[in-house]
Amino acid sequence: MRGDPMDGRREDPPQGTRLGSWKGLVPIGVAAGAALFIGGSVDVVQNHQRAAKKEKDAKPAADSEDTPTRFIVGVTASGAALVVRDAQTGADIGIPVAAPEGRRFQRVAAVKDGSYIVASYAGQEVRFHRLRLGKEGRPKDMQDVPKATVPGRSTRWSELAVSPDGERIAYVTYRGARGRVDVVSASSGTHKVWTTKSPGRIGSLSWSGATLSFVWGPVRSVGGQLRETKHEVRTLNTGGATGDLKLSKAVLTLPKGSSTAILNGETIAVGVVKDSRLTLQAYTLEGKPGRILWQQPVKGKLTDLDAAPTGNGLLATAGDLYTEGAQAVPGKDLSDAAW
Repeated sequence: MRGDPMDGRREDPPQGTRLGSWKGLVPIGVAAGAALFIGGSVDVVQNHQRAAKKEKDAKPAADSEDTPTRFIVGVTASGAALVVRDAQTGADIGIPVAAPEGRRFQRVAAVKDGSYIVASYAGQEVRFHRLRLGKEGRPKDMQDVPKATVPGRSTRWSELAVSPDGERIAYVTYRGARGRVDVVSASSGTHKVWTTKSPGRIGSLSWSGATLSFVWGPVRSVGGQLRETKHEVRTLNTGGATGDLKLSKAVLTLPKGSSTAILNGETIAVGVVKDSRLTLQAYTLEGKPGRILWQQPVKGKLTDLDAAPTGNGLLATAGDLYTEGAQAVPGKDLSDAAW
């Protein structure tokens, strides 16, 4: 799902047929639904809202946090749109959300409040948008995060990670094969930058407090193709000094066959696919192997691993999208997904 950082196919938005533009921050399906209520009773709507609020307030917080995620938001392979899928059935919900005019969606990440932060790219600039879903998963509205922008080239190796509260946004851009990590505040636009002079891939971004973890894969040219030589989990204190990515700390050298790992609470979740079977294993922050989290037959290579912002599970991308104890959700037509 990720490609060569030298591949510029996602750099400039292709021209031609589009799925439509997002006007008035309300998709066609939602607008049509709203029209049906024009002749209805305002009192009925208000009573329904009061009842819903009472039910939400009465529900224990622990139960709310343990509720399985119902929806997955994915970026189509072309970057032209976002789609919403039911996490249990894999069925599409509502109509696709078109990218802003002249731009292409790149990455998506979930926030604990149920919204999604989406990155779009054009003209050597990455912008961010917040997508909100309705109760049944239909796209409700999408608004710009106006103060948060990242300069640079977004490629198929670019990565996005958003803190569970939606405040800290981390994004990786590239100049050739050399990466740059930007951390920007969604509310203030405060910007911090770390760069490296060494060619390599910066992948599997994840947050734990103010700590940003990533997998560093130095690369070298083999037969004209860039190849990663090893994979190492590193952590970066984003509250500390900026500058060189050497300020990050090496935590774990990944086992052979693995290039995907994220910081998940007090452990590191590492994914390995062997003989079409995915194994997710926990490692301690000291690098010691722990228990097997779960295993699943998969159709492809493991290309992405995300933790639900509520802390109730992991989403693995290996051709399709996989979660523990659930059937696979179609994902081969997506370049990125979050839940």
